[in-house]
Amino acid sequence: MAGHSYDSGRLDLPFVGIATFGKRPYVADWGAIAADVAVMGAPFDFGTQFRSGARFGPRGVREASTLFSFGHAGAYDHEDEATYLGPEVTIVDIGDADIVHTDTEKSHANIEAGVRAMLAAGALPVVIGGDHSINIPCIRAFDDQGPIHILQIDAHLDFVDVRHGVRHGHGNPMRRAAERDYVTGITALGIRNVSSTARDGYEAARDMGDDILSVRQVRRLGTEGVLARIPKGARLYVTIDIDGFCPSIAPGTGTPSHGGFLYYEVLEILQGVAREHEVVGIDLVEVAPDYDPTGSTTILAAQVLLNFLGFIFHERGKRAG
Repeated sequence: MAGHSYDSGRLDLPFVGIATFGKRPYVADWGAIAADVAVMGAPFDFGTQFRSGARFGPRGVREASTLFSFGHAGAYDHEDEATYLGPEVTIVDIGDADIVHTDTEKSHANIEAGVRAMLAAGALPVVIGGDHSINIPCIRAFDDQGPIHILQIDAHLDFVDVRHGVRHGHGNPMRRAAERDYVTGITALGIRNVSSTARDGYEAARDMGDDILSVRQVRRLGTEGVLARIPKGARLYVTIDIDGFCPSIAPGTGTPSHGGFLYYEVLEILQGVAREHEVVGIDLVEVAPDYDPTGSTTILAAQVLLNFLGFIFHERGKRAG
């Protein structure tokens, strides 16, 4: 997908070169972002309650993303009869937010600064975590962007208020988001089995505008039924926890939960979302590569992100046309 390859006379195969996201240009100066999409890593995992390791998620997903970077002018999909992410869609990788070990608040502030820089540049922010607590600073950065609705794909509700004094761990992000007056609601898909959120958290979530669907409920509704649950015309921030997928295809995560989504179940929802809504931000979290020696989890994450971006800008192009 790195459109310069043939023009420069180099083949530039996926295993060659520096592993930026999709092998797209690296922009070190956050004041000089000029692209449709900006990708940032948030290698923070101090919020985990069990297995750490998501700090290596951004590196893993970036490396996996090179698999889809053959230098062609976009990616042709014969099922959709469409070419996605052609040279008209500009993507840059702005590197990682600076993480200060053991300091959650400073690390989160640095993540927030990166998202604010991407928004100020008019780029669609894509943040690769990191544990799910990185969503907290991402949502903070939208405080001047108008109302947003959150689409959450996840095994766990993540609606804990305070536990042992902890407010900004990876069990808290959706509670912190729901407290923001510019977050109009949350649609949570994939929530299942034993969860980190207690019953009172579920009750609070529903009271605060959280529509909660398990994997089985999503399957019964079907893609169109799920899309109908998302408020019409809502501007969407999409947060994807890799443990929303079944660990049979995504074992590389800290809190795997069996019975999760398969690839096309999520992809078809994301394609519908891109068709019906303006997507204003994306994060993908909880990829911990060391628990998956096959690399399939990082490949899944990269593939989901690249396809989703393809859908978003394909639809934007149709609207503009």
